[in-house]
Amino acid sequence: MAAEPDSGCWQAGERETAAAKPLLLVTAAALIDVDGRVLLARRPEGKAMAGLWEFPGGKIHEGESPEAALIRELKEELGVDTRNSCLAAIACASHDYPDFHLLMPLFACRTWAGEPTPHEGQELAWVRPARLADYPMPPADEPLVAILRDLL
Repeated sequence: MAAEPDSGCWQAGERETAAAKPLLLVTAAALIDVDGRVLLARRPEGKAMAGLWEFPGGKIHEGESPEAALIRELKEELGVDTRNSCLAAIACASHDYPDFHLLMPLFACRTWAGEPTPHEGQELAWVRPARLADYPMPPADEPLVAILRDLL
């Protein structure tokens, strides 16, 4: 038996609210080193959600693929080079923030050139998968921790 359209999973007004928010497309990487640790970056002061830890990445520009955006962002933020063939899509976060809805594919990357160096004032940490939950993260990143822990 089919459910009524407005019963169960929709609350009154939720459909209109969700549709009114802009969609923010971002991309992120789980850079994984030879020891199986994952790189996290701490958002610097002056940015939204400053002090929280996240997977490196950033906004996808108009006409840009998530992979191309991630390659560009890793170069800008960390000074590392990688390519499409080194990126494996492993998860996607979808989170409803108060002012926008975020959609973020997460790519695993084990191969890159260069030493990750913070270029935008962020702090970096190499973290064992079992310890990722010890680092406070933005709400969209939190569900990705369990996925990474299970994969690694």
